[in-house]
Amino acid sequence: MSSTEQQAARGGAWLVEETDPLSVMTPEKLTDEHRLIGQTAAEFVTAEVLPVLDRLEQKDWALNRQLVAHCGALGLLGVNVPEAYGGVNLDKISTLVVSEQISRSASFGATFGAQANLTITPIYMFGTDAQKERYLPGLVSGEVVGAYCLSESGSGSDALGAKSRATRQADGSFVLSGEKMWITNGGFADLFIIFAKVDGDQFTAFIVERGWDGVTVGREEHKMGLHGSSTVPVILQDVRVPADAVLGEIGKGHKVAFNVLNFGRFKLGAMCSGGGRAAMAEAAKYASGRKQFGVPIGSFGAIKHKLGEMTSRQYALESMMYRTAGLIDAHIDAAPGRQANDGTPMLQALEEFAVEASIAKVLGSEVLDYILDENVQIHGGNGFVKDYPAEGHYRDARVNRIFEGTNEINRLLIPGMLVKKALKGELPLMAAARALQDEIMSPSLPAGGDADGALADERRAVIAFKKVVLLIAGSAMERYGEKMQDEQEVLSYLADILIDAYASESSVLRATAARAGAASNAHRHEDAARVFVSEAAGRIELAARNALAAMVEGDALRIQLAALRRLLKAPPVNTVALRRCLAEEVMARGGYPF
Repeated sequence: MSSTEQQAARGGAWLVEETDPLSVMTPEKLTDEHRLIGQTAAEFVTAEVLPVLDRLEQKDWALNRQLVAHCGALGLLGVNVPEAYGGVNLDKISTLVVSEQISRSASFGATFGAQANLTITPIYMFGTDAQKERYLPGLVSGEVVGAYCLSESGSGSDALGAKSRATRQADGSFVLSGEKMWITNGGFADLFIIFAKVDGDQFTAFIVERGWDGVTVGREEHKMGLHGSSTVPVILQDVRVPADAVLGEIGKGHKVAFNVLNFGRFKLGAMCSGGGRAAMAEAAKYASGRKQFGVPIGSFGAIKHKLGEMTSRQYALESMMYRTAGLIDAHIDAAPGRQANDGTPMLQALEEFAVEASIAKVLGSEVLDYILDENVQIHGGNGFVKDYPAEGHYRDARVNRIFEGTNEINRLLIPGMLVKKALKGELPLMAAARALQDEIMSPSLPAGGDADGALADERRAVIAFKKVVLLIAGSAMERYGEKMQDEQEVLSYLADILIDAYASESSVLRATAARAGAASNAHRHEDAARVFVSEAAGRIELAARNALAAMVEGDALRIQLAALRRLLKAPPVNTVALRRCLAEEVMARGGYPF
């Protein structure tokens, strides 16, 4: 990657800059190493996890531990950990590929995620050399199981409102007291990342061992789904914690918590993408075999619509995930003075792409929900009974919109973080918004984008989508100023526009790269991108109209709505025909066609 491209690897830059399609990471660019680690994960899940799902659902935690240990032996837990601590030190694209495969078992995926994402990652990024040497080898091998303890009964999304206390002692140690809720892996974990307030004020992370006096766990929660993963409260009763158990700095626990959540959100998007692909294979198989009125239901237009739309949304999610993974890797590679075993470049990259991580979490969880809901519908009555896996997938996935910060919280974070970047001078959002206002007052808006060629209309649409972001963001900042953060409905509309804009551009870039690379199925890439962009345009227009109506009125509103119509003016697309083509490809291939 050139120095120019490395400098461009900054969060949110896609909103105000053009992106070269050939510079974007896509699934089609996976290396042999990526494919090998993906194959390893796929074979592990197929041979060892899927055959024992019933035992996992009966809460066989000894079996769960065995599977975690085998993950470690295969190198799956230490994908991003240096070899000095037992890892294999691969890139974030490898992490994405592994997560896609592990997701085929949602319950074990939760177990895996709590270990690899939420326990190993913070110790690698924030731990002292002594902490890394003491804990990482056992965690990476899977011999030690970890859990992440942030939430409490009164502080879920408001993590900094935690009541757990760490009272400082004269010898420098601490005494921890409190109760953490909904802790994945808690029932059988050996090690906990615990967040508490030192002397009731300084939010701090600690590494706590299960064997220390005063550490106990409560009963397993009775959950809607994920029955094969452990979820319990963790209770701390005057737990004596040595001074060297502090993870990071005293009073800086928010940096640990939020950056781990950034990584968790990105990885959750990857899990959802993998789950969507797996469910599409089930839907295709059932639609091919189930007959009504003497023909397979997959031949019906209504079912083709579902399969085509599932494909389009999955394509957008997958395109966005690989693009984001490539950006994170580029940012890490460009870090000056990188040193072996140093987690700082990874930490900085996760901070840089926090917006994209939140987008991945929201889009991933909602695309997967759509696919799984339609999978149940395609199965009809069989989708509602346990004889088929469709209903279990549906229940298991519901929590994804709650995990790693609810989708509502993430929708507030997405525009909020972008505005903060702009106010710090890290993103020229203000200048772009002012330039757009000048455009709006001109007699005609420039179309933008290439005039000819495949996906020309879609490229112009993506440019328009990004201008709509600037229109709404500029209006909100002008209307509310510092109180913008209190306007949650407007922020949510703006987040939805941002999500659709990023996903649409990612789809178009991938499809354009497929055409440039003379891919044999490039036309299907284009079909998927065109469907998604067309549907996104409708969603963006509605969200923008609602946001503008909440902020301005009278003549000002009419001017803004007129500008919105001019921005989003585009020829109609025959999405019925495109979805049929995609659906027929799904049926022919027996699943997701890319």
